[in-house]
Amino acid sequence: MSKGEETRQFIIERAAPVFNIKGIEATAMSDIMEVTKLSKGALYVHFKDKEQLAQAVVQYNLQLLETKVSAATGKVKTAREKLFAFIDVLTDVLNPPVPGGCPMVNFGTEADDTNPAVNQQIHQAFEYTQKMIADIIRQGIKSGEFKSDWNYKEFATLMLATIEGGVIISRVAGNNNKVRIVTNFLKQLINDQGR
Repeated sequence: MSKGEETRQFIIERAAPVFNIKGIEATAMSDIMEVTKLSKGALYVHFKDKEQLAQAVVQYNLQLLETKVSAATGKVKTAREKLFAFIDVLTDVLNPPVPGGCPMVNFGTEADDTNPAVNQQIHQAFEYTQKMIADIIRQGIKSGEFKSDWNYKEFATLMLATIEGGVIISRVAGNNNKVRIVTNFLKQLINDQGR
């Protein structure tokens, strides 16, 4: 990696939690200057504008989330355990996998009406995540762990939407109480599909 690439990556890594916590609109380049200790000119050498930096930061946060989810699901063997690990890693609002909380929710809520490029990134992340859940279930059906008639594609959408809704409610409350209800509900639905 060249010095320029290293600096660019450094900026993204330092800017990622700032954007995820404050939002794209509320984050100023002065915020990024503060966390990187770089001048505005140095930032603009690597990113033509805040929008380009925001898109790189969104991608970085999404990759960080995917890495945490993959690590959690990779530690267990069965499809049921993988789904439970997936749920557990996303639903601890007091210790989120990405500083500032789920980037799909944070950036998606802000970008849906205001930022088409980021909105597209988030849409792709939601689609990818639903496919990841569906693939785990499909593998569980194939191995005989789950009932063969389970509509896993619909459940993947339901599971992700339920998790994200529970996370928002719990984040606003400042505790995990509401999301625990969601977690228990989803795990029971998964257990009900067992053979």
